Amino acid sequence: MKRRSLFLAPLLAATLALPAWAEPISLAELSRYFNDFTTARTEFTQINPDGTISTGTLYIHRPGRMRFEYDPPDDSLVMAGGGQVAIFDGKSNQGPTQYPLRRTPLNLILAPSVDLGRDRMVVAHRQEDNTTVVVAQDPENPEYGNIRLVFTAGPTELRQWRVTDDAGRETTVILGGLETGVALSSALFSITHEAEDRRQ
Repeated sequence: MKRRSLFLAPLLAATLALPAWAEPISLAELSRYFNDFTTARTEFTQINPDGTISTGTLYIHRPGRMRFEYDPPDDSLVMAGGGQVAIFDGKSNQGPTQYPLRRTPLNLILAPSVDLGRDRMVVAHRQEDNTTVVVAQDPENPEYGNIRLVFTAGPTELRQWRVTDDAGRETTVILGGLETGVALSSALFSITHEAEDRRQ
């Protein structure tokens, strides 16, 4: 994937420069936030494990579906659907690399019913400056890694996440305003459909 190096401090400051709140948002409220929407779309900026930067558009269709479309000239794609995560390399004519969605911490927020109050799921829940930070993991399989979620309040909104995978690699995704309730084609999340399109 081709990446663009950017200086992110101004972007992060603008994202998080919101009114301070004395207490972290409750886990019940954060669970409600996820469970209250099915579809969403937003622009994103991604900090990759090697420090390079990618930008693009994110599509979410809960449960279990997500699509990261990267901005041109990057023709790569990351997709979750059918219980799998597929990584399409824009420079390869081979099929995607795939692995089970349940092995990535993103599975926690793509579940049919998000319950951050589940025993041993949340390992950190605190206020940091103007944000609420939650670190969650699969309580049955902590070796799969974790996801660090950052929220702002008034109203509750997810601003960014950082996934630490089972190899210790960290990927941060900074979100724009999440537009919920959008109409999304099921084809956006079909790994088979995407693979066929790329072979043509």
